[in-house]
Amino acid sequence: MIKIRYSKDRGYADHNWLIAKHSFSFANYHDPDFMGFRSLRVINEDRIQASKGFGTHPHENMEIITYIISGQLSHKDSMGNGDTIHKGEIQTMSAGTGIQHSEFNDSLTDEVHLIQIWLEPNKNNISPSYNQQNYSNKLVNNELLLLASPDQQRGSLKINQDVYLYTGKLDAQKSIQYTLEENRFGWLQLINGELLINDHKMEAGDGCQISEENVLVISANQASEFIFFDLN
Repeated sequence: MIKIRYSKDRGYADHNWLIAKHSFSFANYHDPDFMGFRSLRVINEDRIQASKGFGTHPHENMEIITYIISGQLSHKDSMGNGDTIHKGEIQTMSAGTGIQHSEFNDSLTDEVHLIQIWLEPNKNNISPSYNQQNYSNKLVNNELLLLASPDQQRGSLKINQDVYLYTGKLDAQKSIQYTLEENRFGWLQLINGELLINDHKMEAGDGCQISEENVLVISANQASEFIFFDLN
């Protein structure tokens, strides 16, 4: 079964310095039909204006992933990490027993456009951790690239949940296949372009909830970028 979460139906918040679109219930946005999916709790598409950002704030017992679409984002946290992530990089943070961090767009002129993801962990109260990785030199058009996994397969970053996160870029009129094993679920978030997934049309910003499916055929009507979750 494939259920499209249309971009236009997402939650929307305009904070002047931040425009956010919520695939699932988040902060003041509540949709009882979209509280999350499996262990996937948050997919926020954020645009942060130049010289703006999130001040220091806490998290605990959540796996947090940041995927940069364009621009750059500076991160500082209570573990002493201070890094900047760019397009072509991914950041993972296991909040565990608790972490404080800030996120800021240091550019004086350009917004940063990103996807922030929250996953419920498979174990609470672990030691916090932080990692980032540049994957741009490993990304091949018309193939899936594994970014994060519980077992760090193929050089991916570790997350504390039985979830495999991929990114993909498809050229127009190209397609790929993916097999979901028994009792596995999927979520595809289309960042830009236009896709068909098992003949269901998706446009930029749409999400797709996948259950009781085996072989997925993902075809691009136009050049497209997406992320895909294989979920327990």
